[in-house]
Amino acid sequence: MSRDSQTAIPCTLMRGGTSKGPFFLASDLPSDAQTRDRVLLSAMGSPDPRQIDGIGGADPLTSKVAIVSRSSRAGIDVDYLFAQVSVDQPLVDLTPTCGNMLAGVGPFAIERGLIAPRDPITSVTIYMVNTGTVAVAHLPTPGGEVTYAGETSIAGVPGTSAGIRIDFRDTAGSVCGSLLPTGSTLDRLDGIEATLVDNGMPMVVLRASDLGKSGHETPAELNSDQKLKSRLETIRILAGERMGLGDVGSKVVPKVSLIAPPQAGGDVMTRTFIPHKCHTAIGVLMAVTVGTACILPRSVAHGIVRQQARPVERLSIEHPSGEFSVEFQVEYTGRELKVIRSSLIRTARALFRGELLVPTRAWEGSPPPPSSADRSRTVEHA
Repeated sequence: MSRDSQTAIPCTLMRGGTSKGPFFLASDLPSDAQTRDRVLLSAMGSPDPRQIDGIGGADPLTSKVAIVSRSSRAGIDVDYLFAQVSVDQPLVDLTPTCGNMLAGVGPFAIERGLIAPRDPITSVTIYMVNTGTVAVAHLPTPGGEVTYAGETSIAGVPGTSAGIRIDFRDTAGSVCGSLLPTGSTLDRLDGIEATLVDNGMPMVVLRASDLGKSGHETPAELNSDQKLKSRLETIRILAGERMGLGDVGSKVVPKVSLIAPPQAGGDVMTRTFIPHKCHTAIGVLMAVTVGTACILPRSVAHGIVRQQARPVERLSIEHPSGEFSVEFQVEYTGRELKVIRSSLIRTARALFRGELLVPTRAWEGSPPPPSSADRSRTVEHA
């Protein structure tokens, strides 16, 4: 194969939480958004249900991209742009962010030389470009080196890895502009009560029982229920308008979560759609936002979750493959609640480092990145 037929892009494939995808430096991708999206579609092998001609895993959870750069913002270490690449459509959605992929940003930034590690813990302040919000990842770096070995386990991932604590700051209204985009904790959509909330991820939270479900069905059972999925999409589109997101028919937000009484000693059971397929677990910011709905007074969670007015709320959120614990620091002013901080634990692991090859035609209209030799010379003379 001739060198001219393909373009090599430095890349690290990483698992972040329960998601997986390539991590790139922004400087290694086209600066033009249209060309960049074309390159990402080519890299992942979209649109194709199997993504056979790319590195995507034929699932929304493995068709994600993280783009990282050193930040010029005061008090921020790195900028993180997330891209959800559609599996079977030529779409790259930058509307949401991903808290699972976020877990890999700190290790990637250190290993690519964007920030210097400390011993024994390095705190990386990350600006999430998609939502304009900030997270701080605290990762173990014994001896000033990233380690992936540890005893932390998270549901949906086999084995154990080093735990990474992530604190989210001021995520309320990350996409919609306010924690409660309609100004109410309870709305009615297509005859169903819903809580529309955005604390890092725009979500439509519904009681499973209101849709004739127990909320304990398997993802496969829910995915095969076309009548339910059609009803959920009708509700989601109505919610998008109410939340100020416009026509969301071709967007991945808002996402929908059904809640029900817990089964395994947690606080609430969830079945979450992303947005048309039931998640086998629950995403980080989805868990944060659903958890927020559960502690809001007079929300759809009333009668399902035991609510207490405490300065620190801890919720155990059950999902199809396990449990996800989220901690909230909150302030109550009368009957109103303000979320100050949300925290959780994730893990990450680098899977391979090297060069991803995409057809050079994907770069048409934008100059390709420098070759490996050119990059080496640039580093040597820096």
